[in-house]
Amino acid sequence: MTADSPLPETPADVETEQAAPACVMSFNASDPSGAGGMAGDVATIAAMGAHALPVVTGIVMRDTHEVFDHHPIDADVVAEQARSILEDVTIAAWKVGFLGSTEGVSTVAEILSDYPDVPLVAYMPNLSWIEEDEQQSYLDAFRELVLPQTEVLVGSHQTLTDFLLPEWDNERPASPRELAVAAAEHGTRYVLVTSVPLPDQYMDNVLASAQGAITGEKFERFEVAFVGAGDTLAAALAALLASGAELTAAVGEALAFLDQALDAGFRPGMGNVIPDRFFWALPPGEDDEEADDAAPAADDAAPDDDTPPKTSRHVH
Repeated sequence: MTADSPLPETPADVETEQAAPACVMSFNASDPSGAGGMAGDVATIAAMGAHALPVVTGIVMRDTHEVFDHHPIDADVVAEQARSILEDVTIAAWKVGFLGSTEGVSTVAEILSDYPDVPLVAYMPNLSWIEEDEQQSYLDAFRELVLPQTEVLVGSHQTLTDFLLPEWDNERPASPRELAVAAAEHGTRYVLVTSVPLPDQYMDNVLASAQGAITGEKFERFEVAFVGAGDTLAAALAALLASGAELTAAVGEALAFLDQALDAGFRPGMGNVIPDRFFWALPPGEDDEEADDAAPAADDAAPDDDTPPKTSRHVH
């Protein structure tokens, strides 16, 4: 052994090395507002204790109020990004957001098919800002190529109705189960439907399969508009599944995380409010301390599914 030779690794060195967190590969577009897209995925996955492997599928031109344009990344470049890291790192879950183009959908679907045992959480955003022909081509490809590989499809009630039941003309809104039945016809096992309208200023969020509703949480309707909520929920769920959580427990935790991130949301510009994924790292404010002092003891609080959430909605 020379003076320049590296020292052999000792058993003690191996034991002290930190175990790597679960890795989640996210396919999504770059969002310069930081509200959703890749920036939102990375922040959310990190906040949930997992490690994000970001693959950029496009660049969305937007501010916190609206989308102006988008530029897809070449499909070969998307594939090269993903294949390079997949040869090096073992992943535990996928998170799919906006894939940029029909070609991007095809490329990502081919990559997903090589890892059929890795759970996929797919988020379907509102794509009304894309030209109609391009949008239809994208949705058709997503329906045919990505849904058959999807464990959980996440989206708002209106967006999933338009996507899964485009011919729906009933005055009654489609139920989460009906959306799940439509998704199951394409191979998707579960849908997580958000923003299902309820009476008295509440919105329901329901995990459903073709057999019926499984679990969910009611949220009080916010008085402000958010951007990035759907990406946050889907990324949180993917991170929890990657860490080994059972599906219904993961959905409950992901919804609770989203609720608190929205409750602590902030407005960085002149547009909509952004979820604060690191709400738990902020020091408590005076209002929170006063609320804690005034809160009844846990033994005195009677659980009631119809009781509104205790936390008031605010934007800082």
